[in-house]
Parts: sequence; C-alpha cells; structure tokens
Amino acid sequence: MIDDLYSVRILSLAANLPHSGRLAVPEGTGERVAKLCGSKAIVDVVLDAEGRVSDFAQDVKACALGQAAAGVVGQSVIGASIDEITEARDAMRTMLKSGGEGPEGRFEGLRALKLVADYPARHASTMVGIEATLDAVTQAAVTQAAARTRLAGAA
Repeated sequence: MIDDLYSVRILSLAANLPHSGRLAVPEGTGERVAKLCGSKAIVDVVLDAEGRVSDFAQDVKACALGQAAAGVVGQSVIGASIDEITEARDAMRTMLKSGGEGPEGRFEGLRALKLVADYPARHASTMVGIEATLDAVTQAAVTQAAARTRLAGAA
C-alpha cells in the first residue's frame, strides 16, 4: 500500500515544483510548517484588481507528498480567487479526514493525493502548500483593501 502512495504521478509532481523561489515584492506571504515532520511551505503572492492570483512563488521544503501537493497548487493557482483556494483547501481536508472526493475545478489535481487519507501522520505535510497559499492570498487581500482605503481617504 505504501508503494501506491508514492506513485509515479506523486513523485513526478514532487520533482517538478512550479514557481519555486520567492517574489521580490509580494502583497501577501503565508508560511506553514507541519509540526510532526517539519515540512514547510512559504508562499508569496500578488493579486490583480479582481483579487485573483496574478503572481505566485513558493519555497517548499517538504516530503514527497507535501512537494506533490505544492506542485499541483503551483500548476493551478494563477488566476485563482480566494474563494476557489478556500474551497480547494476545505475539499482537500475533507478528502483526507472524512473520505471526501477532493477538490474540483482548477485544483482537481490534488485528488492524486487521495491515498494519503490512509496515513494520518502525513496529512499535515500534504496540506502545508495550500494552507500557506490561502494565508498569503488572505494577507494580500487585506493589503489591497487597506491600500484602497488609504486612496479613498486621500481623495
């Protein structure tokens, strides 16, 4: 069963992490660490005027499962809204903890990690990338709202 967990698809996703690195001037940054294993993701984002991710970078130091999940997020996140990311995070958590089917739409690739549900010790490391992404987007939305408020007050 453990061999099924580390499939060719998972290992390929883990080996090809899109948008690796950090942004020079992010609007939001999120960081998550899985306490049990130390898997860590730091995510930087910039949002467009509609609140969708327009620029994204991730620095992920995680096990193959955490890297694979971050790989899917990196492939899918440009153009995503906070609602889409929240729904994907919630569906991912339900898939791992309660037998849900997993995310739909742009983040459907996270379903490749469905077998992780059988390994509770691996759940946190699998979630660090999407949780850090949601934290970064939430922070960026607050940054944008504050900037709009300052501009409105200056006018």
